[in-house]
Amino acid sequence: MELGLTVLIVGVLSLAVGSIAGYYARQTIAKKQLHTAEGKASNLLDEAEKKSQEIVLEAKNKAVNILEEAKKKEQERENQIIRSEERLEKREGVLDTKMEEIERGRVSLEKKAEEIRQIRKEVDEVKKQELKRLEKIAELPKEQAKKILLQLTEEENREYFGKKLKDMENNGREELDKKAKDIMTQAIQRYAGSHAAEATTSTVSIPSDEVKGRIIGREGRNIKALERLTGIEIIVDDTPEAIVISGFDPIRREIAKIALDKLIGDGRIHPTKIEDAVEFAKNEVNNKIKEAGEAAVYDVGVVGLDPKLIHIIGRLRYRTSFGQNAMLHSIEVAHLSGALASELGADATLAKKAGLLHDIGKAVDHEVQGTHVEIGIKILEKFHVGKDVIDAMKSHHEDYPFETPESMIIAAADAISASRPGARKDSLENYLKRLEELEAVATSFPEVEKTYAIQAGREIRVFVKPDKIDDLGAIKLSRAIADKIEKELKYPGEIKVNVIRELRVTEFAR
Repeated sequence: MELGLTVLIVGVLSLAVGSIAGYYARQTIAKKQLHTAEGKASNLLDEAEKKSQEIVLEAKNKAVNILEEAKKKEQERENQIIRSEERLEKREGVLDTKMEEIERGRVSLEKKAEEIRQIRKEVDEVKKQELKRLEKIAELPKEQAKKILLQLTEEENREYFGKKLKDMENNGREELDKKAKDIMTQAIQRYAGSHAAEATTSTVSIPSDEVKGRIIGREGRNIKALERLTGIEIIVDDTPEAIVISGFDPIRREIAKIALDKLIGDGRIHPTKIEDAVEFAKNEVNNKIKEAGEAAVYDVGVVGLDPKLIHIIGRLRYRTSFGQNAMLHSIEVAHLSGALASELGADATLAKKAGLLHDIGKAVDHEVQGTHVEIGIKILEKFHVGKDVIDAMKSHHEDYPFETPESMIIAAADAISASRPGARKDSLENYLKRLEELEAVATSFPEVEKTYAIQAGREIRVFVKPDKIDDLGAIKLSRAIADKIEKELKYPGEIKVNVIRELRVTEFAR
C-alpha cells in the first residue's frame, strides 16, 4: 500500500517536475525561436534596405541618363534647326541672286527686242528707198515693170518651147542632143589656147563687144551671179570679141563656158536665166563625162565594166596630174601595158583593163580621204572588178608588193607615160595644190558652205550659211580666215578674202 502510494507520489512529483521542466524547456525553445525570427526579420529588413537603396540609386542613374539623353536630343534638334535655318538663308540668297540675274536678263532682252524692232524699221525704210530708187532707174512703177517683165518672159518662153517641140518632132531628141554636143565640141576646139593656158583659162567667142555689157549687167549683177554659181572668174577686158574664163578647176571652167555660150546664143542675160544656163551646163558636162568614159573604154577595147564605173572614168577627163591630163594618161598607160604584155607573153586584156583603171582614184581623190591608190581599190571592189585587175593596178606606185607580171607591166607603163618629155609640169601641180589648200583652209570653218579660189589664188570667195551667221559674224569670219591663211600657208603677195552672205527665200502662190 505504502509502496503504491510512494510510487504514486513519485509519479506525481515526476509529472510535476516534468511539466515544469517541459515548460521551461518550451520557454527556452520559444525564446530561441523568437531570437531566430527576429534575426531573420532583422536580416530581411537589412536586405530590404540595401535593395531599396540600390533601387533608388539605379533609378537615380536611369533618371540622370534619361535627362542626359533628353538634353542630347534637344541639342541635336537645336543643331538641326540651326542648320536648316542656315540652308534656308543660303537658298534665299541664291534665289535672290537668280532673281536679280533673271531681272537683268529680262531688261537685256527687252533692250535687244527694242534694238531688233528698230533694225526692222530701218530695214523697211531702206527697202522702201531701194524700191523707189529702182523705180526711178527703170522709170516705171514697180507693178508695171513686173507685169511687162512677166509678159516678155511668157512670150519668149512660148516661142522657145514651141521651137524645141517642133525640132524634137522633126529630128528626134537623141539626134538633137548629139548635134548640140558636136557643135559645142567644135567650138571648144576652135578657141582652145596653148597647153599652158588651157590648164587654167578658157576663151569664149562673142559676136560683138556689145555683148560684154550685157554679160556684166547693171551694176555687175550678171557677172557676179555667174561667178558665184560657177566659182570661176570671168575676165571681160579689151580683147576684141572674146571673154576669158579663169579658174584652176577644169570642170568649173567648162560649166562656165557652156553656160556663157548658151546665154550668148539665147540673147537674154539676167540672174534667173544665168541660173538656168548653169544648171543646163552642169547637165551637159555630166553627159560629156559619160561620153568621155565610154570613148575611153571603146578606145582601149575593155568590156564588161559597170556603167557607173565608166562614168567615173569619164571624170578623169577633167583631172590633171602634174599638168598631164589624167584620162589621156590612163588611155596611154592602157595601150602601153597591152603592147608590153603582148611582147612579154602576159595577159594583154588584163593589162589593158588594169592600165585604164590604175588612176581611177584620182577622179574622186579631192572628195574622199586617202591616197588615189587606196581610193581606187575601194572603187573597184565596190563595182566587183576582178581581184586580178586590182592586184595588177595597186602596185604602180610600189605602195603594195608586185604579185603578178601584169602589176610590174602597169608600173613600167605608168613610168613611161609620166616621164616622156613634156608630159608633166611640176610647177603647175604645185600651183593647183596651193589653190586647193587655200580653199581647204576656208572650208574648215563650220559656217562656210562653199569656197572658190580665183584670180590665180590672189582672191578667195567664201559663201557662208545665212542661217548660221549674221553680218557681224561674217566680218569676224573674214578676219579669222585671213589670220588662218597667214598662219598656215606660204604665198607671195597678199590674198583677198571675200565673205558673201546671201539669203534666198522662194514661195509659190497657188
